[in-house]
Amino acid sequence: QVQLQESGGGLVQAGGSLRLSCKVSTRASSLLTVAWFHQAPGKERELVAAIDPSGRNAYYEDSIKGRFSITRDITKNLVYLQMNNLKPEDTALYYCAAKSRFESGSGRSAYNYWGQGTQVTVTS
Repeated sequence: QVQLQESGGGLVQAGGSLRLSCKVSTRASSLLTVAWFHQAPGKERELVAAIDPSGRNAYYEDSIKGRFSITRDITKNLVYLQMNNLKPEDTALYYCAAKSRFESGSGRSAYNYWGQGTQVTVTS
């Protein structure tokens, strides 16, 4: 049983920062790749960043490279998304998701565990 709980969303002005947290509740967290997706109104849910079970390897979607950072605290079963220099186009519902480390796919369908989402709103 895998449960994911996001926190840290909110309202921020353009140029500001937020840090999202995802609590991974499972005994098998060391076997999971964890990712952050976002979904803006009327748009598809898209992968933002992902981190492997070791916390040493990360993937970033092009539009957020250099602004967002995904990290993992293995001892606390927490995954963070530090978001800096936020832009209005970053406004979306942000979801934490997890998949088995043995799952080779990278898209939404590869992730079978999801949190409820946390809203991020960036004003201009």
